[in-house]
Amino acid sequence: MVDEMNNEMTTFDALQVGDVVTGQVTKVEEKHALVDVNYKFDGILPISEISSLHIDKVSDLLTVGEEVTLKVTKLSEEELVLSKKAVEADKAWDDLEQKFQSKETFTVTIADVVKGGLVADLGVRGFMPASLVERHFVESFEDYKGKELEVKIVEFDKEKGKLILSHRAVLEEKANEAKQNTLTSLKEGDVVEGTVQRLTDFGAFVDIGGVDGLVHISQLAHYRVETPSEIVNEGDKVKVKILSVDRDNERISLSIKDTQPGPWEKAAEELHAGDVVEGTVKRLVPFGAFIELLPGVEGLVHISEISHKHIGTPGEVLSEGDKVKVKILDMSLAQKRVSLSIRELEEPEEELSETITTEQEESTGFSFGDVIGDQLKNYK
Repeated sequence: MVDEMNNEMTTFDALQVGDVVTGQVTKVEEKHALVDVNYKFDGILPISEISSLHIDKVSDLLTVGEEVTLKVTKLSEEELVLSKKAVEADKAWDDLEQKFQSKETFTVTIADVVKGGLVADLGVRGFMPASLVERHFVESFEDYKGKELEVKIVEFDKEKGKLILSHRAVLEEKANEAKQNTLTSLKEGDVVEGTVQRLTDFGAFVDIGGVDGLVHISQLAHYRVETPSEIVNEGDKVKVKILSVDRDNERISLSIKDTQPGPWEKAAEELHAGDVVEGTVKRLVPFGAFIELLPGVEGLVHISEISHKHIGTPGEVLSEGDKVKVKILDMSLAQKRVSLSIRELEEPEEELSETITTEQEESTGFSFGDVIGDQLKNYK
């Protein structure tokens, strides 16, 4: 009888701590599972040893009859404790170390959103700090749970069980590749589309395929611009001409002005000799006044065309900033010159005197001569 019992016991596997065994789940409780690993009694698989991630109950991951591979973590005459996550961790660390050394990009599924970042189950717990998720600030990470992200391992410490992931590193690597490709492909004189990224006092930075180029304030328009926001806003889609490319220093000079019709081309369409238009006095000079008719288009009112009466300087009649109506006398688009007149829109002084005299005669019944004659008599 004793021999039979001994033979029966020898059919059980001899185990020791550290062994990896395969067994079948026989019972699932809320905080542990029992597993038959062909030992004299079932082993206990605590909930904390099922996954590297937090789970609320064992039934979330295990079912009765399921076959699992486990590691023996504790063994005594009364107790056999097993771990599923230890087996997965051993496999994972070797694979992850290779990925870390080779700087490999791989895909993970975000298992949980925790304070300070995201968590992924890679056989071991991989943590992604909030600052390493995107290149831009993220208000809430709730939508990231269950999402797949490409990552790189940026910190690896098997002894401390520390694994830090970064999605941002992948994005920055792709952005740098795009930038280099753009720098290589761009040629001076090309016209491309870009997006205004930010405005400064001296111009606007425009993204043209992963690299920012500068549109200097002098290249925003054909006329003088005080601030870039007069012409563009952040987020605007704009066409730009490439003026120069410095690949070594990654600097690109751009122009919006050169992609648009010049002001004199517009003037040829809108202004004609004989037209009466309104303009703004921009500058006064000894020989006349320059009037802005369109942005970037100025015409000259010679001093002789300012008024019917004799004036010594244009400043006697006009001031910079005045809005005035002018008549176009002549246009030379080739020489970018426009001759203007204010005088031709005013009545001569002689006509004004005649008008006043006539009105007085009609209202009083006396002629201008009668009035003068009476004054001469009184004078005698």
